[in-house]
Amino acid sequence: MKTPDPTEEIKAVRHRLGEKFDFDLDRIYADIEKRQESSGRQYLTLPARRIARQKSSPASGAVEGETSDDQSHAIND
Repeated sequence: MKTPDPTEEIKAVRHRLGEKFDFDLDRIYADIEKRQESSGRQYLTLPARRIARQKSSPASGAVEGETSDDQSHAIND
């Protein structure tokens, strides 16, 4: 017996939901909210996680103390 692939199962569920709601994201989201409310469970909304910026090395061509965003901005000016 073959072990089910979780990725394929998730894709199948997404496709079924899409077909059910004509691939309308607003309707899919409304259905998810409705299911959460009717489940009786308490759901958490966590704050967005901040991603720490890595310091660029001199080999990358960036000026020391300048972030990659600063460098790309300077090129576009």
